Amino acid sequence: MREITRTLLACSLFGFMSSGATSAADLEAGKETAAVCAACHGEAGISVSDDIPNLAGQKAPYLAAQLTAFRAGERKNALMEAIAEQLSDGEIENVTAFFASLPGGSGTSDLLPELVADRVTFPKDYQQSFTRYTTISFPDRKQVRHYYANDLALEAAKADDAFPNGALLFVEIFKAKLDADGKPIEGADGHFEPAKLAAYSAMEKQAGWGDSVPELLRNGDWSYAVFGTDGVHKAGINEAKCLACHKPLTDKDYVFSLEALQDRARMPQ
Repeated sequence: MREITRTLLACSLFGFMSSGATSAADLEAGKETAAVCAACHGEAGISVSDDIPNLAGQKAPYLAAQLTAFRAGERKNALMEAIAEQLSDGEIENVTAFFASLPGGSGTSDLLPELVADRVTFPKDYQQSFTRYTTISFPDRKQVRHYYANDLALEAAKADDAFPNGALLFVEIFKAKLDADGKPIEGADGHFEPAKLAAYSAMEKQAGWGDSVPELLRNGDWSYAVFGTDGVHKAGINEAKCLACHKPLTDKDYVFSLEALQDRARMPQ
């Protein structure tokens, strides 16, 4: 009930704002902000996939209420929370007015933007040439992941420097072994025991890779990729989700496992 009340209050607030301030909304500024939304919601507010809502023609107060809820953490979605928390009230007003001004539609956009994770090349020799630096279990996903770093990333972490171009972090993603009740089984190391390789993921930094990414999403020059067990890029992966998830980590050069990498890099070889 409390959440409903907050949402209604937000709707009322933005309804008031829009009724008296629609003409004050800057549609051009809203269009500029909306450029980052195109990665998932399409250039004209018609989304790039069936599991992402269209925004074109939606009422501005409704959209503003959703963005405000994401910004406050009252509505949960890692990607949308990361985007919304960077928006001011004025930017929310402008971008929602812009989407409201567009003609509604159905279906999906033909746009699958440049944010498609295909820049990173699968490192075939990673088991011989990379350093495995940590393991993390994911209870919600019933996964365990092994993390590797190439020498450039390892040396930068050891020196507490920014990652240089060519730094590459690589992850093996395993489904966890399950017991008779469907719960992950822990090994002697305290992590879930791996059962079956499910996929690989990677992040690599190269000069200029971030140039075409809108600032709201840009992670410096890092790019992300997901590979199948055959080492081939998984089709249809939208890099925007990775970029938004890592975006808040500017002080860690966008690396979630930075401390673990630094600890491993400083160990005697």
